[in-house]
Amino acid sequence: MKDLLFFDKMLTPKFITVIYWLLLAGVVIGGIGMMFANYGGMSFGSFMAGLLTIVFGAIGVRIWCELMIVLFKMNEALQDLRHK
Repeated sequence: MKDLLFFDKMLTPKFITVIYWLLLAGVVIGGIGMMFANYGGMSFGSFMAGLLTIVFGAIGVRIWCELMIVLFKMNEALQDLRHK
């Protein structure tokens, strides 16, 4: 409990996985929405835009979450060095 109150242990890395899945679901839903944006009809351009949004959005979300995890891992490594 003391670790949490004095910020010696971080909570955010545990939430990054949940945030990743929520963002990924948002990207997929947004991409599917772009595919069918023509009031139920589907053109090749909107289909490709939605598909590219899903692919590159998923890659972008993954990179962002990995960068956040790297920052927290660096913090943990520095904390370990400080305690030695």
